[in-house]
Amino acid sequence: MELRHLTAFVAVAEELHFGRAAKRLQMAQPPLSQQIRQLEKQLGVQLFVRNTRSVRLTSAGESFLAPVRAVLGDLDEAVRAAKAAGRGEYGRVTIGFAGASSHETLPQLTRAVRAAHPGLELVMTGQTYANVALSRVADGSLDLGFVRLPVTRPGVTHRVIDEEELICALPLDHRLAQRDSVPLAVLADEPFVSFPANTGSTVRDAMTEACEAAGFTPRVVQEAPDSYTIMALVAAGVGVTLTVTSCRHIQQNGLVYRPLDGPPIRRQAALAWREDNPSAALRAVLAVAEEALPTPAPAG
Repeated sequence: MELRHLTAFVAVAEELHFGRAAKRLQMAQPPLSQQIRQLEKQLGVQLFVRNTRSVRLTSAGESFLAPVRAVLGDLDEAVRAAKAAGRGEYGRVTIGFAGASSHETLPQLTRAVRAAHPGLELVMTGQTYANVALSRVADGSLDLGFVRLPVTRPGVTHRVIDEEELICALPLDHRLAQRDSVPLAVLADEPFVSFPANTGSTVRDAMTEACEAAGFTPRVVQEAPDSYTIMALVAAGVGVTLTVTSCRHIQQNGLVYRPLDGPPIRRQAALAWREDNPSAALRAVLAVAEEALPTPAPAG
């Protein structure tokens, strides 16, 4: 049974006139009559009672009409869905983000995408350290990742969306908390709280690199999986830490943030994706992100 037979049947059933149905379908009447006869033969029932003056549905035709309309309606919906998916208006995009450092950028992106493309589903994978997100984008298990530069994986491209500075978080009663800024070198003997080593945290890597440039290796006495826990531990007096400016929204009693002395130590945040990812939905999200999260002007 072909779809053209079903379309022909609905046209005749609604017009109850072969000439008008043929005109509606933009075809000649004899081929239309032939299609109806073929359909009746396949079904083994008569669908229409016709004579020289009128056409009417048989009981079998009346029973057949509603299900056929449903089939054709489902087909139209499927065609529209496929075309919408091809334009990136429908589909699924998986996104990996780090957590606290995406506090502002992630909601900005998700709100903009939902406003522009309500049919798109965004699947969020939280607490994905930047280097882990980059690895998962590279292996194809994530479509899009919030990462930090450098992005060096083959086949992965990126666009900078934010520039952050490394800052110091201290207990409120710490001897350095009253200073306007903190020299890195004076933290050499301090206990540190940070992310676990070798788990893909670019903040941990940046902290270690900055301290080593100041002449010491940070003595990490407590590790925690996320910035919220780290800041709670700092507020409790367990140690100090270095974090990025995007985490300053985390406010704890007994916690202060201070800039570091000297030239700012900057880290760029970016969106990363595989250039060969064929997803039209991903392309739609990237287009929205161009407006929602524009690349900042270079720091002067």
